[in-house]
Amino acid sequence: MKEFAPSPPRRFDRIWGVLATGLGTGYFPRGPGTAGSLLGPPLIWALGADNRDPLYTVVCGVVAFLIGIPICNAGIRLLQKKDPPQIVYDEIVAFFWVYLFTPINPGTAVVGFLLFRVFDIFKPWPIRRLEWLPRGLGVMADDALAALMAGGVLALIWRSLG
Repeated sequence: MKEFAPSPPRRFDRIWGVLATGLGTGYFPRGPGTAGSLLGPPLIWALGADNRDPLYTVVCGVVAFLIGIPICNAGIRLLQKKDPPQIVYDEIVAFFWVYLFTPINPGTAVVGFLLFRVFDIFKPWPIRRLEWLPRGLGVMADDALAALMAGGVLALIWRSLG
């Protein structure tokens, strides 16, 4: 395994760092990932990306993922760690994938949130393997897959209760 070697901060890293830390929610002393994740469902609902138009949700999710790689890279440079817990942008935008197949309502918001947190915390195979991807890509990829898996389970629950 290659040793982590931080690079020096760049000009706009502080601005990107605010986004990487979920507007500061990543600095919560206990459960920063959970605190940051609380911003996900309202963001998806506010953007109207909750299964009304799956193509729109996919486009939003892909754009947020691609933008997230440099945002997370900036957070890594600022915090000088490989995957600092304060970076929660990945947890926030992962909810595009959680709600890809189900609309957001009070029930799906809570169940989708809980399912995502379980998949993100425990990282069953193959989620954990994605953490080994380089820098921001690894930070983003494991949460995207955890969200897709949570979204799949949520869709099964939604359809079975439907």
